[in-house]
Amino acid sequence: MAPKFDGAEAIVLNFVNEQNRPLNSQNVADCLQKFNLKKTAVQKALDALADSGKISFKEYGKQKIYLARQDQFNIPNSEELTQMKESNATLQKNLHEQKKAISQVEEEIRTLQSNLTLEQMREKEARLRKEVKELEDKLEILREGVTLVKPEDRKAIEHIYSEKLSQWRRRKRMFKDLWDTITENSPKDLKEFKEELGIEYDEDVGVNLQSFTDMLPQTRKRPRGR
Repeated sequence: MAPKFDGAEAIVLNFVNEQNRPLNSQNVADCLQKFNLKKTAVQKALDALADSGKISFKEYGKQKIYLARQDQFNIPNSEELTQMKESNATLQKNLHEQKKAISQVEEEIRTLQSNLTLEQMREKEARLRKEVKELEDKLEILREGVTLVKPEDRKAIEHIYSEKLSQWRRRKRMFKDLWDTITENSPKDLKEFKEELGIEYDEDVGVNLQSFTDMLPQTRKRPRGR
């Protein structure tokens, strides 16, 4: 209930009734600073309201505690409280169901928003048709037996590839000979020693020399074991 701005007493009375809890003059004055009421004016209004019976008060030593008159409120009996609790439980259940329904709708909205619009689907279809056409044209060239790589270029690439594999094989053999010599009489666990030095085998990084060798044409492959 909004206060009637017709004097300090009306403002203080409205505040005390709204709070409906024990208050001292300092509590009231702190909360009513926005109305430019000083503590003296608040104390005077509280005493006037108490004297006129519009609010209740009790004295605790030198301090007065003020409280709204309870007979002005419609206080529910035990049966009404039970009904209110049941009603609250029903409302809470309905609220939960509404939140669940809202969540489902929001999820459907997110799903719809993630789908392509009709215009986007048309653009994607045109792009895919273009890609298919390019692939079909390339396939047609291959079917006609057109050589896409010159024999001399292919031979040069195979030669470079074979040389790299040979270097790889030599380095593996050099490392093995050196490693065997170093660790021949070592008391250390070889696996731990290897990890300590940060050494990785081909297998540790998912590569295999033989699988690369198998990619060479049959006439250029080295026999296994050489």
